[in-house]
Amino acid sequence: MIEPRILEVRTKILKKNDELARAMRREFESLGLLVVNMVSSPGTGKTSFLRETLSRLRARGIPVAAVVGDLETDNDARRLAESGAPVRQIMTHGLCHLEADMVQSHLAGWNLADLHYLFIENVGNLVCPTSWDLGESVRLALLSVTEGEDKPLKYPGLFNTADIAAITKTDLAAACEFNRELARANIEAVRPGMRIIETSVKTGAGIDEWFDYLAEKRRALEARTA
Repeated sequence: MIEPRILEVRTKILKKNDELARAMRREFESLGLLVVNMVSSPGTGKTSFLRETLSRLRARGIPVAAVVGDLETDNDARRLAESGAPVRQIMTHGLCHLEADMVQSHLAGWNLADLHYLFIENVGNLVCPTSWDLGESVRLALLSVTEGEDKPLKYPGLFNTADIAAITKTDLAAACEFNRELARANIEAVRPGMRIIETSVKTGAGIDEWFDYLAEKRRALEARTA
């Protein structure tokens, strides 16, 4: 008797979240704002990757902002703020994912119409964030060379719901004996045809390709809403 009640409650919570996320997405798209939800395990380098993204976009005169989720502390928000972009921290206090209402409440006071991109750094987890729509236009799955090549096979849910994958810390690939062909094949096996970018914040590899992807997605968004 207990299990069906738990499932029913979860279904209702997810339905409410999805309804809000759809409304948020409509608002974001009407403003020409491309929202990117970044998901990975802890230690993949999400924060460093995002800080580099924010810094370089701002250097090009492109208005950006970010919200970042973590269980406790505002460490990540302070690191991201070094880019000069507006950043807000969401502390989940034990919750292993972000939800749409958390993101919405932390956007209060920002003029979203002035932004071209909004990045959401999700809580470090390969399972929980997968089911929660945050109103994003793009879901980015990040995989570090230090994690091994089999993560896509172990956690197919994330890669099945992602739009693009980034392999991070490629400057460490040789030291980790990382098999890039196998990693790419595993991603392809889970999500055939998904775009894969190999990146390194340290060397700058793949960052321009990442920016080309973002620009392409924003142009497509603008075309749909014109």
